[in-house]
Amino acid sequence: MADSPSRSGVARDAAQTQFLDVITRDEATARFRRHLVLAPLGTETVALADALGRVLASDVVASVDVPGFDRSNVDGFAIVAQDSFGALEERPRTVALNDEVLAPGVVAQAPVSEGRATPIATGGMLPRGADAVLMIEYSDVVEEGRAIEIRRPVTAGENVSYAGTDIARGETALRAGTRLTSREIGVMAALGAARIDVYRQPRVAIFSTGNEIVEPGKPLRPGAVYDSNAAIIGAAVEELAGVPVHLGVIPDDESALADALHRGLACDVVIFSGGTSKGAGDISYRVASRLANPGVVAHGVALKPGKPICLAVTDGKPVVILPGFPTSAIFTFHEFVAPVLRAFAGLPIEHRHAVDATLPLRINSERGRTEYLLVGLVQGAQGLSAYPMGKGSGSVTTWSGADGFITIDQHTEMLDAGSAVSVQLLGRDVEPCDLVIIGSHCVGLDLVIGKLVRQGLRTKSIYVGSMGGLAAAKRGECDIASMHLLDPATREYNRPFLTPALTLIEGYGRMQGFVFRRGDARFEGRRLPQAVEAATSAADCVMVNRNAGSGTRILVDELLGGRKPAGYGVQTRSHNAVAAAVAQGRADWGVAIDTVARQYGLGFIPMREERYDFAVPTARLSRPAVRAFRELLADGALRNELRDLGFHVG
Repeated sequence: MADSPSRSGVARDAAQTQFLDVITRDEATARFRRHLVLAPLGTETVALADALGRVLASDVVASVDVPGFDRSNVDGFAIVAQDSFGALEERPRTVALNDEVLAPGVVAQAPVSEGRATPIATGGMLPRGADAVLMIEYSDVVEEGRAIEIRRPVTAGENVSYAGTDIARGETALRAGTRLTSREIGVMAALGAARIDVYRQPRVAIFSTGNEIVEPGKPLRPGAVYDSNAAIIGAAVEELAGVPVHLGVIPDDESALADALHRGLACDVVIFSGGTSKGAGDISYRVASRLANPGVVAHGVALKPGKPICLAVTDGKPVVILPGFPTSAIFTFHEFVAPVLRAFAGLPIEHRHAVDATLPLRINSERGRTEYLLVGLVQGAQGLSAYPMGKGSGSVTTWSGADGFITIDQHTEMLDAGSAVSVQLLGRDVEPCDLVIIGSHCVGLDLVIGKLVRQGLRTKSIYVGSMGGLAAAKRGECDIASMHLLDPATREYNRPFLTPALTLIEGYGRMQGFVFRRGDARFEGRRLPQAVEAATSAADCVMVNRNAGSGTRILVDELLGGRKPAGYGVQTRSHNAVAAAVAQGRADWGVAIDTVARQYGLGFIPMREERYDFAVPTARLSRPAVRAFRELLADGALRNELRDLGFHVG
């Protein structure tokens, strides 16, 4: 592990065959990656029980709705909410009970109509006609079990989870490149997935070199050190979704080292440490120099710590000799090897969290070498202070005790006390988002977000409806508000709702329409006015509505002209939830976009094409993530994909 030129044989060997040709960090990175294919190594299918920690190889698109039916959230009674209006403790309202009990898994045999109710358990399927569940605590069973007294009012939708409100059929539930934790495993189980496509894990051969190196657990002789590098690097490989293959400690023997390297090349990557410094006693470089196609591409990089690193590639496989000192080995691993392993494993580009801090004392640096300085953060009256952890590159504890590090440019010789610095944090799981989107959901937007994630952007999307997104943009709470709002006065979408502080990014067109089950004689072959008349004139014809504040709800209310047919109070939050209710027979009609109607095999009567656009706070237009979003929307390939999904792109 040692980098010192004091190994046996140095004094006798005057002719040094090894040398350092020091280059910059950027040049070393370019030379190294030029000969590598930075892409996943392949895919395989594993059982759900074996998927923990693996990396998804493809998007997980829901093939079912979760929940798959309108579900009660409490024990109580499925009722028509209107029957409870005006109910008080001292003046209850009475409704008759249907002769069945809806336990979980039981399908209702009788509908719920005005004046009637059905007992239902938590998790039970809401019967047709019911639009709310009255908690059992607010009722009394009377008339020898034939009726209940309602002692408080409930509103439509209260204590109900509608089909598809958690995950909707056709929705992207998980994205390729996601590292699977227990949370993602639960999502896939809820979707019924038994086997999962994941990226193949890169196998990484790891060994350490040096006569002074002892494996942990063995007696430590004088002058020897335990091998910490192999343990640290092996754990780091696992953190990056790789599989470490430990080949042990290799002595300072050229033949043994060559044999270890040969065995290691059976894996996807070879990493070993020690024997890279200038000196005839260090043999690692001599062994690596025999590699071909292309072989060694960099030996010596202008870094502190980490100058002696050696980078090689042979037949597309990376071979890296890390410096022997632990801090040097860790820094150079994360600088050069970790990005390659992430690409091989299918993980997205890493983004370290940085915080602003102040140096409390002057720091001298060596000109000509980019320096990484580990620091500990202390909260002071004026903010964070970054104290250097100056134990040297041979320290094992420095890395584990540091909060982060600062990067000192190779042209900087000194940083004065009080200098403002940016500290890149170590080991933080919570990362800030690059792009926050709030507003109306669309499967076309799912497509756009997926591509941004593959570009390495961290995104967060919250779907609260068009009006909610517009309000968030006005308050500066998001980068982008997705919206499809029709202005009744101008008959124009979206633009009339903007303020001077917002800029419109044009998206695409979506056809909204009247959806119904194919074969329904009331609607099949009818024009829109006839279908609406049939839907609103029959008492047993049930609609499914959209949530207030959504662009579709505005269209629905305009279509109905003040009428409130059966089901009007059932307000779902997505096009998929509307389609699910109609497809499953819990409702007979609703309004949704044609793309979703096709997914569910529903009949569709066109109403009008709407614009699905994006409002951006003008002050945020220059943000890199917003620019990436705009550039992607203008990309010809993406626009073709949107057309294939049924969207109207100009």
